[in-house]
Amino acid sequence: MTRPLPAHLVAAGAAAGLALANLVRLHWPAPLLAAAPALLAAGRSRIAAAVLVVGLGGWWWGSVRLDALDRSVLAHEVGSAGPAEAVTTAEARRGTFAARQFATVTSFDGRTFSEPVLLDLPLARAPPQGARIRFVAEVRRPRPPSHGFDERAWLHRQGVHVVLRLHRWRLVGRRGGVSGAGDRLRSWLRRASAPGLTGERRAVLEGVLLGDDNGLTPGLKTAFRRAGLYHLLAVSGQNVVLLVGGVLGLAVCFGLPRAGGHLAALAAIAAYVLAVGPQASVVRAAVAGGVVSLAWLLGRGSDRWHALLVGAVALLAWSPYAVFDPGFQLSFAAVAAIFLGFRPLRRELDGYPLPPLARDAVALSAVCGVATAPILWAEFAAVPLLGVVANVLVEAAVPLLLGLAFATAAVGPVAPPLAAALAWANGWVAAYVAGCARAVAALPGAQATGGSAALAAAGGLVLAAYAWRRWRPT
Repeated sequence: MTRPLPAHLVAAGAAAGLALANLVRLHWPAPLLAAAPALLAAGRSRIAAAVLVVGLGGWWWGSVRLDALDRSVLAHEVGSAGPAEAVTTAEARRGTFAARQFATVTSFDGRTFSEPVLLDLPLARAPPQGARIRFVAEVRRPRPPSHGFDERAWLHRQGVHVVLRLHRWRLVGRRGGVSGAGDRLRSWLRRASAPGLTGERRAVLEGVLLGDDNGLTPGLKTAFRRAGLYHLLAVSGQNVVLLVGGVLGLAVCFGLPRAGGHLAALAAIAAYVLAVGPQASVVRAAVAGGVVSLAWLLGRGSDRWHALLVGAVALLAWSPYAVFDPGFQLSFAAVAAIFLGFRPLRRELDGYPLPPLARDAVALSAVCGVATAPILWAEFAAVPLLGVVANVLVEAAVPLLLGLAFATAAVGPVAPPLAAALAWANGWVAAYVAGCARAVAALPGAQATGGSAALAAAGGLVLAAYAWRRWRPT
């Protein structure tokens, strides 16, 4: 009987091939892939052959995607101006003097094509996400490197090669299809999850629920970063887990069969991804949740490494440049650290006088903090040192905030007064989370920067290596 191929190894081969395209692009896969049947039948080397074939396929596909992302019509129009039409694909981010917003241009100066761009808008007025707008714009290059940030390289990795500067725009419609449905879901979830809430409390709730930090003041954003809580403002696997758990719980309450519950969970995951957008952490969590549900529906076991790697393949297949994205790096490093280090550290904490929930929070925050510290230092030259303290303080509050937000949105259509009461209570939870961020950020030594951050990251890795050698399962 033929032994089945380890799914996680095949997924790892595909991810490695996709990432490799960033170093060398492969444009001649046919001779290599033609040998696939012979390689797959190569007896004892069958697994290695399969990984090689899948890796070569990923390498070729990654090269094709990078070529597509590097093509630009508007790059040849830099310095010119003309009438254009575009669809906004994200919400505007407001700075001190202007707003910037991602969009897809559908026509420029009488020519029809599709190309992602960044709009440079007046601060006072920006279109909503999903709007079709017409305007006259000047085509500019992205900003050159400044103060440690290379906007040109950052945008290039997202397939964006130009910035369109415009002073006025006119709304001519809204996009439809799946993307339009996502816009409507996001708008509904924003309204339905926080009826009656305003100000900072609403901004924190939207940050945790939707990954939208636009409503937060610069001071509060800094506090979240210094406290090691900024990950809460990027939609994480915790959001997806709570959503799936709630859907499965409702399925049980309504007497639906388990298969029906898993199908409903898959639909809820898809709707949530549409609403919040393709952030690396939410795509990873959504793919993992989908793999688990599909495995159950098909009567097959699921492997956590397989689910994680399939998420990486999905993101890299769309854009191999994602491997350079800090969000991608932080998300996958944190989850891999949880898989490897959480249980050994959690066992070591059993002898300490802490509640079980606090032990879980300490172990989880510690392994994630150590794994992400080198990335934070390399990308932002700063490492939070009191993240364990901050995460222990909000460990119980964040699931409560998310649970109340989903519950508020669910009961709003049938019981508006109850939804308003839940939102009011959730406002206090959001205020507590913001208060914890400010309190920890204000402590001396909350964050290391520059050379101190490098030392902190290196020290954490040395400590992790020692702990793993001592506590790893034998």
